[in-house]
Amino acid sequence: MASDTKQTPKDKQPASAAPVKAGGKNKDKADAHAAAPKVPAVEGVAPAVMTALAEGATPVEAKPARVKAARTVSVGIAHVNATFNNTQVSITDTKGQVLAWSSSGRMGFRGTRKSTAYAATMVAQEVARQISPYRMQEIEVRVQGPGSGRESAVRALQSAGLMITVIRDVTPMPHNGCRARKRRRV
Repeated sequence: MASDTKQTPKDKQPASAAPVKAGGKNKDKADAHAAAPKVPAVEGVAPAVMTALAEGATPVEAKPARVKAARTVSVGIAHVNATFNNTQVSITDTKGQVLAWSSSGRMGFRGTRKSTAYAATMVAQEVARQISPYRMQEIEVRVQGPGSGRESAVRALQSAGLMITVIRDVTPMPHNGCRARKRRRV
């Protein structure tokens, strides 16, 4: 299965890469080549684009980066999810868009230390620090789960300078729905 295409040896270069001599037919090309300003070659950019840039053409303008406006949210909702193994706190605006969040694992606590009240306090303080640019003053706290970080997270949010208007327990309680897991024997 021989192919009909001719293969050129590696040591032969194409005619366009050959050096241009100053005399003869190629004199005009040599003058044009010498007059063009030198532009460093950039990998991945076509040579025609590079010469156009060297001649003064402007590249396609990139869209300017959006500047995030300083948003002021005066009222928010703090969601505290305290499980047996972790505590997660997220603060949203009244529409439900998350402004800041953190968890015990994100704060660097590992193993059994993640489920402690101290870890929940540190998480709530971190979230309060994250929402400081929004100038939030009032929050509604929604607590979910049976973990030990419930009260300590609420206290930490209050000590961070946020005024708590409502504390609501939103732990899902079945009304004889799915079968519960077996009781723990401790």
